[in-house]
Amino acid sequence: MIERIGVIGGGAWGTALAQVAASKGHDTLLWAREPEVVETINALHENRLFLAGRPLAAEVRATGRLDELDSCDAWLVVTPAQHMRSVLEQAPRCDRPLVLCSKGIEERSGQLLNHVAREVCPGATVMVLSGPTFAHEVASGLPTALTLASEDGDLAEQVRDRLALPSFRIYLSEDVAGAEVGGAVKNVLAIACGVVEGRGLGQNARAALIGRGFAEMTRFGLACGARRETLAGLSGLGDLVLTCSSTSSRNFSLGKGIGEGRSAAELMADRRTVAEGAFTAPVLRRVAEQRGIDMPIVAAVDDLLAGRASVDKVLEGLLSRPPRIETH
Repeated sequence: MIERIGVIGGGAWGTALAQVAASKGHDTLLWAREPEVVETINALHENRLFLAGRPLAAEVRATGRLDELDSCDAWLVVTPAQHMRSVLEQAPRCDRPLVLCSKGIEERSGQLLNHVAREVCPGATVMVLSGPTFAHEVASGLPTALTLASEDGDLAEQVRDRLALPSFRIYLSEDVAGAEVGGAVKNVLAIACGVVEGRGLGQNARAALIGRGFAEMTRFGLACGARRETLAGLSGLGDLVLTCSSTSSRNFSLGKGIGEGRSAAELMADRRTVAEGAFTAPVLRRVAEQRGIDMPIVAAVDDLLAGRASVDKVLEGLLSRPPRIETH
């Protein structure tokens, strides 16, 4: 029976999930790297660094020691994608259910995060929780729906029942790869949509970009063994639409700044939080090219972020691509 939840990662999303886990009166332990996050949560019931203005339940307690999470029945892993391996390697025992809530692809290995977690914690059951979510809305109790993907249906039901609220609806799936691919690819596409917004190219252009971006997501997902229906669900298309439509998205905001003429390096230097799409773009492009998967929008975003091409050059390249059958 899963009762006590541990949350690894004290950013906005990890804090919002800790609030969800504590909503039924259960003690919830959140690990954070930043001492100020631990201090403000324990003293003031608020994460003033990453989720200011959202009061947290008294049942949420924070720690800077990973070994304290050994008392928890399951962990929600909410670290930045590129740091997940190193954090899990520091955990004294990671043999309990791991629910991956981060979105991305590991740069050094080109692997989806569920494969990374299985390597580091071979005794753990690995699940993926993903969907269209803004942390501040979840922490405020606004309606949200997500996908929880796991190959262990019984354990997934336990996690769902432990976390689900009327305002936090969880749908189950067996398609772990599909749930992960959607969350990783949409971050890169959101940067592209932000560029369209910043450049003032209009709503038609953004809608077209979302549609063609979804085609890229689908091609990549099917090549990874994902199911088409998962990619068309909450963790794929649903998350894509949300992230590509609001400045509340860190990735969309990064792209908007680039479209307005600022450099990617300048914009990322100003950020305390992580725009995962900036780290996912180069590895996603690399893996796609190795597998022969056509992803021109992803390649364009990678060129922009690396400074290999200007916004105008990238737009010219995308608009001059030859017409093709839409389903390809």
